[in-house]
Amino acid sequence: MPRVRDLGIIVGGLPPGPRNAITDVAGVRVGHATLVRAPNIRTGVTAILPHSGNLFREKVHAAIHVGNAFGKLIGSTQVNELGELETPILLTATLNAFRVADELVSYMLALPGNENVRSVNPVVGETNDGLLNDIRARAVGHDEVFGALQIAQDGDVVEGAVGAGAGTVCFGWKGGIGTSSRKVRDFTVGVLVQSNFGGRLTINGVPIASVLQPKERDAADGSIMMVVATNAPVEHRNLKRMAARAMMGLGRTGAAGSNGSGDYVVAFSTQRGAPFLGNDAVSPLFPAVIEATEEAIYNSLFQAETVTSNGRSVEALPVGKVVEAMKRYRVIGGKG
Repeated sequence: MPRVRDLGIIVGGLPPGPRNAITDVAGVRVGHATLVRAPNIRTGVTAILPHSGNLFREKVHAAIHVGNAFGKLIGSTQVNELGELETPILLTATLNAFRVADELVSYMLALPGNENVRSVNPVVGETNDGLLNDIRARAVGHDEVFGALQIAQDGDVVEGAVGAGAGTVCFGWKGGIGTSSRKVRDFTVGVLVQSNFGGRLTINGVPIASVLQPKERDAADGSIMMVVATNAPVEHRNLKRMAARAMMGLGRTGAAGSNGSGDYVVAFSTQRGAPFLGNDAVSPLFPAVIEATEEAIYNSLFQAETVTSNGRSVEALPVGKVVEAMKRYRVIGGKG
């Protein structure tokens, strides 16, 4: 399946990194474990690692922004209290979150150098994939968590109905994992999303939901997890400001931000030891977050395939019809 940029749909005006992915931020790795068992299991876990070392021993600056708190983001209060991330970020399904957090603790305690560690703050986010997945089965466990962490790599990121996005639904179409990046001077900003929310899909200003006139596509409830990475030397306070800008990218896609939508952003910097950027110097990173978030959401839709599970089918976004609509509105190849 093509990504949005492959079809000439250019979101914003900043250039992407070479992979147009969160892994364009040097050192960042992503791994998925996808669990599919007929007839009703369609779920998984996605791991985002800021670097290849022991995060407990080599913490990174981090912050969390909450757009709407209808959800479970395990570990969030300590991240914002101390301004640090000490474990990988794991994404999964709602009722899997607690088991995944427990396995992440086990993973961290087993790392060389952590033999005497007595407290770990696992960071685990979730969205509810209960439409396509028997969520009460809580099927994700040790094998999936350790598998995603161990295969995480810094190359191209697999998108769509994989990992934590295996059973998600976005704007009524099949959602999933999406990613994008932007370059700003010597810095890179990368975003990865787990899309599972509703509203009225808009792409580069084109009202896709209205043009395609889909059935039952307006359901607003759902959630999204957004992860923002950068190699810019940014401390907690300005990382939180960057994280807040991801909500602007989410809004551009037509998201409803309803009562039942848990909208969370985790932002981190891989840069350690360099002088922090001042407030004015951080400003150019804000539009990078907005654009990368918007495009990551589109990629999550464009890369997902139709899925039948748990007694239901959710169709993939009809990409051909979307392209036709974009051409009619004369925005193919234009800036968002």
